[in-house]
Amino acid sequence: MSLSLATANTIITAALAKARAEGMKPLSVIVLDARASLVAAQSEDGVSIMRPKIAHGKANGAIQLGMGSRALMNRAEQQAYFVSAINGTAGGDLVPVPGGCLVMDGDQLIGAVGISGDTSDNDEAAVVAGIEAAGLTAVTG
Repeated sequence: MSLSLATANTIITAALAKARAEGMKPLSVIVLDARASLVAAQSEDGVSIMRPKIAHGKANGAIQLGMGSRALMNRAEQQAYFVSAINGTAGGDLVPVPGGCLVMDGDQLIGAVGISGDTSDNDEAAVVAGIEAAGLTAVTG
């Protein structure tokens, strides 16, 4: 299965619904396919200007390194020079904090989602809710 536009929109809609239900700050959501190509992106009214880029960096880091951005943060804490070097290789488009998850359909990697706008933990909760609402599995670590 590939990550279709319809599935990406389901993920975004559910993630933003979770955010509104929890009273989170405005969010930006980026959905990438397994090739790290953009499938869908939305930003809520009032989101700050850097949030889409941060959300993209969370999703991109996850898909490029094959781990959720929470795991990437843990790696950065243990191997700061390595993650810094990888971020340089990625052109600075890697954000190693929670809020970026891999999207799995069974055992098949089909994409990644990144969210930014609230605390990293809240961003991650919205990502997971969106992915699960689409009947898929989120990998955070």
